[in-house]
Amino acid sequence: MTSETSLMSGAQQLAQPERAKDMPAQPEPAPAELAHMALAYDKLAIGGMRCAACSQIIEYRVQHLAGVETFRINAASHRAELRWDPRRIGLREIVEAIAALGYSALPAGAKDSSAAQQNKMVWWRLFVAAFAMMQVMMYAFPAYLQPVPDINGDLTPDIDRLLKIASMVLTVPVVFFSSAPFFSAAWRDLRNRHVGMDVPVSAGILATFGASVWATYRGGPVYYDSLIMFVTLLLIARLLQDRVQGKSMAALQALTALAPLNAQRLPDYPASRRTEQVDAGELREGDLLLVAPGAQIPADGRVLEGYSECDEALMTGESQPVAKEVGAELVGGAINLSGQLVMRAERVGDATQLSALVQKMEAAANEKPPLVALADRHASRFMTAILVVALLAALVWWQIDSARALWIAISVLVVTCPCALSLAAPSVMAGAIGRLAKSGVLVARGRAVETLARATHFVFDKTGTLTEGRLQLAGVHTLQPGLEHAELLGMTAAIAAASTHPVSQALARAAAAAGIFGHGTQYTDLREVAGQGMEAQAGAQRYRLGNLAFVQELHGQALVLPPEFAGKTVSALGDERGWIALFALQDQIRADAAACIAFLRRQGKQVWLLSGDKHDVVAKVARELGIDVAHGELRPEHKHDMVAALQKQGALVAMVGDGMNDGPVLSLADVSIAMGQGAPIAQVRSDLVLMSNRLQDMAAAVTTTGRALALIRQNLGWALLYNLVAIPAAVSGLLQPWHAAIGMALSSLIVVLNSLRIFSRTD
Repeated sequence: MTSETSLMSGAQQLAQPERAKDMPAQPEPAPAELAHMALAYDKLAIGGMRCAACSQIIEYRVQHLAGVETFRINAASHRAELRWDPRRIGLREIVEAIAALGYSALPAGAKDSSAAQQNKMVWWRLFVAAFAMMQVMMYAFPAYLQPVPDINGDLTPDIDRLLKIASMVLTVPVVFFSSAPFFSAAWRDLRNRHVGMDVPVSAGILATFGASVWATYRGGPVYYDSLIMFVTLLLIARLLQDRVQGKSMAALQALTALAPLNAQRLPDYPASRRTEQVDAGELREGDLLLVAPGAQIPADGRVLEGYSECDEALMTGESQPVAKEVGAELVGGAINLSGQLVMRAERVGDATQLSALVQKMEAAANEKPPLVALADRHASRFMTAILVVALLAALVWWQIDSARALWIAISVLVVTCPCALSLAAPSVMAGAIGRLAKSGVLVARGRAVETLARATHFVFDKTGTLTEGRLQLAGVHTLQPGLEHAELLGMTAAIAAASTHPVSQALARAAAAAGIFGHGTQYTDLREVAGQGMEAQAGAQRYRLGNLAFVQELHGQALVLPPEFAGKTVSALGDERGWIALFALQDQIRADAAACIAFLRRQGKQVWLLSGDKHDVVAKVARELGIDVAHGELRPEHKHDMVAALQKQGALVAMVGDGMNDGPVLSLADVSIAMGQGAPIAQVRSDLVLMSNRLQDMAAAVTTTGRALALIRQNLGWALLYNLVAIPAAVSGLLQPWHAAIGMALSSLIVVLNSLRIFSRTD
């Protein structure tokens, strides 16, 4: 590339969208918001990484560049999330800083022309090492069976030396060709004053080869066979690591690949149905598009003409086609199955739900949970300690038996190669996030994987969470004489339409079903009070629509509920003069709610129900679902205080909600879960989003995250146990270098195979 502009072609500038002329003026953003919107964002593919220590040094160096806001690397996918200020630093400078460390960096969407050649070279290196291993083993075999005469054997010294020289010749290409990546990585680490896992590996290879060459001409045992076996097994282990990395990121790659590439735009609609094919990235809000049967929906939008069914499994996990008619919302990336549709694009490019899904998943994969971060922090220190232990072991054995000092130091270096430690967590994390995405659970923050598995208390909201959230108007009680039913519904709908709360939406739907779509009174200053209701102004009169306490605050009058409203959700309409009307609403409990609650209780979790609805309604739902602790008529601050009290008692709280009033408590909870159909503020503040809106998928997420945490602990435990056994054995001289090579490779292989179990089905 010849300019910084070309390097930045993969970056998306986060700029404030142009305001339409017919939209009301919005307040100017604060300086901090302006600064954030001026930042550029991109994802980079990092090449040359082999362990967590590699990501640490790259992150440290890039994060300290002037103008870089955030830079995080996912050790499993080798992808970096980058946000920077283009006024202070260019993408070219950031890439050059990474290259100066000895690593490569490309925009994640760019094709690396050298990737295929590098992959072919890996296989050639393995072929050379494996071929040499077979030959050298054949030459070493007679020495094991028939020792030289000097040590009471039958193998003559001349033949013994000839076999050693032949082994040395075959080992040369293994050391200088097959092992070249280890040496270049080790030199890169040493230049950066950093100890990566390639440093002890390279030291072990060079020391073994040098000592064996010395012994070939000066006499003594050689370890060419051990060296070649070590290199071969290490190359195999790294190939397996790359396979796990690819499998772990398969879900993200599948989502990215399914992003629509082109669209059929209707420039003259409705006068003409002439279409023009354009790149999906060139679409703008308001474009009119034609979607043929079998084609992908190119952007988020709404149906203007036609009827069809769409496959939205990519976004929601819903296996059944979803009917689409005029006015229905369309999700970019979904498949139009049957009829032809004309749509208006409302969200395009990076603003679509599919792009948001991919970005959130990648951000979650980049975030390190506490257990993973702990292992990463100590990886480099561990390798430095190993070099010190190897040096001390050599010095001690030099005093005991100088002939064995070098080999014992080599055994220590080889046996403790921290491949298993660096592989223990990242591949499991990426695999868990990908598997959850396939089942309709979006992980927005990586820490949620560990925290959800360890949660002790699950706190649920009621409406829209344990219930369908599709409240139906079951009764109306007018308290203002002379007020017509149609006029009442018109007043209510005019206020309720401005809210996304399930109760408000139910009242608006009831008015629409009765053919009432508005009211003559013009309401101003419409605002929603979280967890309580709507407030509006009409002339000099102030109105409230919401729960009983909220409306009663406006006028202070007492109220006796009609007997037929018992056990139902009740909303009221009133003004400063008094009560106007009461509305009884009913909701259906989700079909999978009881099974989800029963599953959590079998897992030993405590289940609570905290709701703003009436006590008797909440108690009824709790009885039906088998929930022991339930509280109703709670304001958002009450929920917040109750969860805080649980946390003070040592509980790890998972909060499940969907409404605007759940925002504060979702932010407080140790892990927060929002329903996919819920209010946007609930989703923004949540660690996980149930895009499928199925509670059974949340139960499956608990199982998956528990399994992931168990696998990470098993991997870290195995790596720790292995080193606790292997280091003393190597230091005491019980292990030969070839024993150490086998042990190191097998420990990495065990971790890799155990990590792959995250993809096995357990249901």
